[in-house]
Amino acid sequence: MVSTGVGVVGTGVGMVSIGALAARFGLATHVLRHWEAVGLLHPVRDAGGRRRYGPDDVTRVATILVMKEAGLGLDTIRSLSATADRTTRHEILRPVAEELRARIAAAQASLELIEGGMNCAHEDVTQCPNYGRLIAERTASRAPAGEPVREAATPTS
Repeated sequence: MVSTGVGVVGTGVGMVSIGALAARFGLATHVLRHWEAVGLLHPVRDAGGRRRYGPDDVTRVATILVMKEAGLGLDTIRSLSATADRTTRHEILRPVAEELRARIAAAQASLELIEGGMNCAHEDVTQCPNYGRLIAERTASRAPAGEPVREAATPTS
């Protein structure tokens, strides 16, 4: 293959350099090299040994980015890429989904606390019933094993 500056002559028509592909997605070239090193990308090489990426590679980079935005790590992405089996895919994704559900629940609890603080009419947020309930729930769930759980008094409005 010979570069013409517009593309690559011969079977490499539509191929782009690592710099062009990285720029298309706003990535540093070292990211693409790393993805190649961990087995996620498999660029062809031109006669000079330079990486060349085609339309399938563009799709692959977009797929990797979407999966990373969904919270998947490179190892998980590589495992998913290596299988077309539905059962295996479910085995790979099940713990990821469980972890995501836990993070969503934690974020929802944080939002509830913040909104409760914003909506509280008391000068001292610790006097808000919502705050008192959240603190009571937290202290009740943290009682050492074998010790009785004491109900925390919930402040009134």
